[in-house]
Amino acid sequence: WQFIENLFVAFGNNAWGYPLLILLIGGGGILMVYSRFLPFRYFRHSINVLRGKYDKADEPGDVNHFQALSSALAATVGMGNISGVAIAIAVGGPGVVLWMWVSAFIGMATKFFTCTLAVMYRGKDSEGKIQGGPMYVIQEGLGKNWKPLAVFFSIAGVFGMSPAFQANQLVHVVRDALLVNNGFIGENTFRADLTIGLILAVLVSIVIFGGIKRIGAVAEKLVPSMVVLYLFAVGYILIVNYKAIIPCFALIFKDAFSAKAVLGGSIGAIIIAGVRRAAFSNEAGIGSAPMAHGAVKTHEPVREGLVAMLGPAIDTLVICTLTALAILITGVWQDANYQGVGMTLRAFEVAMPGIGSYILLFCVFIFAITTLFTYSYYGTKCLSYLVGVKWGRLFNYFYVAFLVFGSVTSIGAIVSLIDGMYAMMAIPTMISTLLLAP
Repeated sequence: WQFIENLFVAFGNNAWGYPLLILLIGGGGILMVYSRFLPFRYFRHSINVLRGKYDKADEPGDVNHFQALSSALAATVGMGNISGVAIAIAVGGPGVVLWMWVSAFIGMATKFFTCTLAVMYRGKDSEGKIQGGPMYVIQEGLGKNWKPLAVFFSIAGVFGMSPAFQANQLVHVVRDALLVNNGFIGENTFRADLTIGLILAVLVSIVIFGGIKRIGAVAEKLVPSMVVLYLFAVGYILIVNYKAIIPCFALIFKDAFSAKAVLGGSIGAIIIAGVRRAAFSNEAGIGSAPMAHGAVKTHEPVREGLVAMLGPAIDTLVICTLTALAILITGVWQDANYQGVGMTLRAFEVAMPGIGSYILLFCVFIFAITTLFTYSYYGTKCLSYLVGVKWGRLFNYFYVAFLVFGSVTSIGAIVSLIDGMYAMMAIPTMISTLLLAP
């Protein structure tokens, strides 16, 4: 197992090199300029589309604009915002947050193009049902000669949409907040992790076997409430420690341009760490969100592109920033004993003694479980494209099994494997988007 873990880590690190950085950030920058900074000029109109001003019940698709964005946000607003930010700061220091912001601004243009194309070039699955996503954009927009690129995306998507990371971090925070901290269990946590993982698998199964309509219906109720709750929780931490807010921002900007020893003294490595975590958080350019937005009810592709571009703004510019500030203000980022969700959990405990861990526990539960819902949909669509809908539905059974596996395994190997597959998904997504941008 150690060999496999080392292999996954090497794969993830090598996949996220400078070529992919140039493709995501450089390509996104080209799209931003090409659109004449459209995301910022049409922000108000995107809000009107989101609130249903232009919705029509008889349009093709499965879900409305709000449900589509909620489903996509259910995947992006997850453990990447709570655990991923902590991992990024632990690896590259506070400066990575600035590069997450840069990635998010550029990601708004990328999301606009990828999700507009996902509706513009919808295809049909093996049962004749309309579907959207990068694989159909490549097939319908670029032509059948490009199908190997669509297959490549789908294979990477099957593995990249693993529930293991979300399950792993959720199980750890539930175990630590409820059991370890209260003295119910000692160092041997395997049985507790397995039990929590099995309970989680049952809850997730109830929703994911209902398809995108049930996922969208659940997501539109849970996502807004979880975002508001998290805003209030971190808002309290910021108000209590308001004098430390400006120094924290100063630290972020200063550290962003100073090479840290932990990353080999390279500012470029810090940028990669920020972009890598931002991609895991908001998925701009990765190609997963277009699969949710491609299911929207509309005849106007650009409308869904406008709605989709709100994702990186909500996800990275707001929620990831709040998590980063909570970690930096409390100073827990300097303690090497904490990593991932444990660091964020410690920050809440320091800021709100007695209740902080339980508030984060509730937020983490909603964040992670809604992400698990949407990831199953993405994985099913990828497998269905490869082997047909009949066999594609089997993905959910493997998904639930891997969820339980992720509950009791190592976080390092999981993060690296998923990161690597995200990188592989980005290649066909960005290539097709840049070619079809006109």
